[in-house]
Formats: sequence, structure tokens, C-alpha cells
Amino acid sequence: MKILVLMAAICCPSFAQEANQQKLTAIKIPKMWEMTAPLIEPEQRSANKSRAQKDPTIIFADGKWHVFMTVKLPGKSAIEYCSFEDWKNANQATRHLLAISDSDYFCAPQVFYFRPHKKWYLIFQMGVKSSKKMWVAYSTTQNIDEPGSWSKAKPILDGGPEDPRTVGGLDYWIICDQQRAYLFFTSLDGRMWRLWTKLRDFPNGFEHCEIALQDKIFEASHTYRIKGSNRYLTLIEENGQRFFKAYIADQLDGKWQPLAVTFEKPFASAKNVEPRMGVELWADNISHGELIRFSNDETLTIDPENLRFVFQGMLQKHKSGKGYGAYQWRIGMLTPAKPEDSR
Repeated sequence: MKILVLMAAICCPSFAQEANQQKLTAIKIPKMWEMTAPLIEPEQRSANKSRAQKDPTIIFADGKWHVFMTVKLPGKSAIEYCSFEDWKNANQATRHLLAISDSDYFCAPQVFYFRPHKKWYLIFQMGVKSSKKMWVAYSTTQNIDEPGSWSKAKPILDGGPEDPRTVGGLDYWIICDQQRAYLFFTSLDGRMWRLWTKLRDFPNGFEHCEIALQDKIFEASHTYRIKGSNRYLTLIEENGQRFFKAYIADQLDGKWQPLAVTFEKPFASAKNVEPRMGVELWADNISHGELIRFSNDETLTIDPENLRFVFQGMLQKHKSGKGYGAYQWRIGMLTPAKPEDSR
């Protein structure tokens, strides 16, 4: 069989190209996901009471999971951190509110290790009274295990007259290739935007603001490099009963092609998510989440053979009569269901 394939490749180059293209597709969306029980919930405490845990970003380093997330406090949105060795202990892990900003609104974090600087970076959105657009903010540390070591927030883009953004946006996301750092965000109007800077200039120099994707999309765009290929995956949340769509591209400044973009055939929605055996249904909204990465670095590489998606969830019926800020999100995890476990 190997000889036949080799002969076909020699005699017909298009055969080899087609086989290579199939390999480069590089990711298969699970037909069904299995949902855990909530893993991280608002902590019961006397001060700084939270009503929701949102927007998780996760890395595994030095034998522990490190989770940064938005926490909804009375009159404030902030970033909370916890670490643990096993997900079964996540909800009991000590929580730390990061003292990185005096703003009443800094949230939607992204964490990664930027190898050229040998530092951890935390990217987030931050409201500043003097700015018409939210800051694309960042903090850094050399010790991710020490929540008090993060630097005070600084702007990547500050919303001022030199800011290249043409519209406001949110859910800022940075990913790098060998030459550039790319900044993606959504503007809640069916558009995902893209800016870039030379890798050596990061975190400064972002410009060339352009539309990267226009479709029926909403927020929480997260982009990853697919391990073993030269392709990239973007996940974007849709409004209403929240769910995630998936798009794929050959390069970060290239065209995004739809991969799984409907509620009936999504990346993850109530149509292809079911509770793990023994778990009561607690979420039919699959909202702002992150794939667990193969690498911690700025390439944001994922392993298509080991997909795990950490998300914020809640039941659609619990939205009734409430504004978005009052939704009681909790954090859980999706893993691909085994064929015999799927309905």
C-alpha cells in the first residue's frame, strides 16, 4: 500500500498535494461534547462578593493549573486568579483579586508566556474615564505563581487620537507567528478586527487595523495555531442562546473560512453538548471560553488530538428578567464524548 501511495505521488503531484491538504485540515470538531459539573463558582465570602465567574484563560505550568477570570463584584468588574494541581480541587483553591488597576472595569483576560521577553503577559480590556475606547491593556510578571507580582496596567492601545482602531471593541486576543504579533477583537456588530506589529516591537506598534472576518458573529474571538500544521483556528461566540462558531485559516493575516458556524452544526452549542453521566444539566449557553493549549507561549498552539474547552455557562431560562450584568455565570469544561457515550 505504501508503494502504491508513493507511486501515485510521483506520477501525479496533485495526489500528493491533495493528501497534504487533507492533513492540513488538521482539526476535527467533536460531534458531541461531554460537560462537567461547574468547576469554578463564585466564592462565598463576606467582602468583594462575586455573582459570576467569567472569561477563563488557562495555562499549565510548574505542575499546576493557573486560571485567570473575570469576577463580577458590586460596582466593579475585575480579574481574579487561582491555581491548583487537579481540576477537582479548582473550586476550593484560594482566590486572589489582582491589584493591577484602580479602574472599576478591567476584565476578559488572556495569559501567555512571551519567550522573547522571558515574561508572562496578561492582556485585558480596561475602562478609562478619559478614553472613548477601552484600553487594550497589559501587565507582566516573571513569576506566574505570585499573584502580587503583576505589574500595573499599561496600554497597548489607549483610545487616544493615535489609536488606529476605527470602532470600539472588546475581548482582545493576541497571537504571534515568527514575524508578527497579531491583535484580534470583535465589535459586537458582526465584525472581527485585526491589527499587527513586528514581533520585536511587541507590545508596541500595533497598526494596520482592518476587518479580518465579517459574518453573523458577536464576541469572544479566540485564535490558536493547530499543532502539526500551518493552520489556525478561530472560535467566536454568537449572541442569543450563546454558542461557539469555528473558522479556519492558513495564516494569521489570511482569509477565515467557515468550519462549524450554525447552532445545529457548531463548534459547541446546546445541540452538541450533553452533561457527563451523573451530572445535572446546568448550562445550555456555551459562552466565553478557551481551549486548553499544548504550549504556554505566544504561538497559542493547541493539540487537535486532545481538545478540552473551558467555558462560562448558565441556563437560558435563568436569563429571564435580568440584564447581562446580573447573569450568574459559572465555569465548567467540555471534553469530546466517546462514540458510545453520545446519544
